[in-house]
Amino acid sequence: MRVRHGLRDLLRGLRPIEPISGDRRPVADSELLLRVLCHEFRTPISTLTSLTRALADERRELTSEDRRAITELARDQAAHLQSLLRDATAGTGVLTPAPQPEPAVALAGILREAAALVPVGRRRARATRRAASCPVPAGRTRQVLVNLVENALRHGPPDGQVGLYATVRGPGLSILVTDEGRVDDALLVALRRPVPAVGMSGLGLWIARQLVATDGGALRAHRLRPRGVALEVLLPMARPVR
Repeated sequence: MRVRHGLRDLLRGLRPIEPISGDRRPVADSELLLRVLCHEFRTPISTLTSLTRALADERRELTSEDRRAITELARDQAAHLQSLLRDATAGTGVLTPAPQPEPAVALAGILREAAALVPVGRRRARATRRAASCPVPAGRTRQVLVNLVENALRHGPPDGQVGLYATVRGPGLSILVTDEGRVDDALLVALRRPVPAVGMSGLGLWIARQLVATDGGALRAHRLRPRGVALEVLLPMARPVR
């Protein structure tokens, strides 16, 4: 995925948002684990549903690259479901850091998989060559980006554009997931909460923050001009995969 006109303009148009204070109500570990597991089951199930629907839709022309990305993402989401089942059985896992470092893969492959969730006519995907070759933790990065893309599809306008952009900014790797929705208080609160609120609202963003933090990164929100919102995943740079 090569950078094209538009990525630099997008980066120049970012307007960082200072999240407002959120709910600091303590949550019992068992209650939180159950809700996180329920949310994380929902994401791969809805992802697999979207992928099978895309494959079955005769009106949607899929390139060989699209089909390969859909196949890879379906395989990875099935593996993620199996992992969640093991976690649920053991009563651990989703919030517990992996005892061993995750395999690192080039970001380009993860971006292709996440982009496959978005219909071609609504998809915008750009990455600089340097960013595309950067190694990232495979499972966590995929989980974060799939979560953010699913959120963009769920909360943005039904026919709005959804974008995935990646570049190197200063000492770190920047991955943006954009949609044409609006910034509201619920988003700002979800980005600030030290613990998730009651129910499922904002839980996906809270999980994404924990996963990004595991790798020494951060999750930020930006307003876009003339409209839209971008969620930015910032990760430390690692040596490119060749």
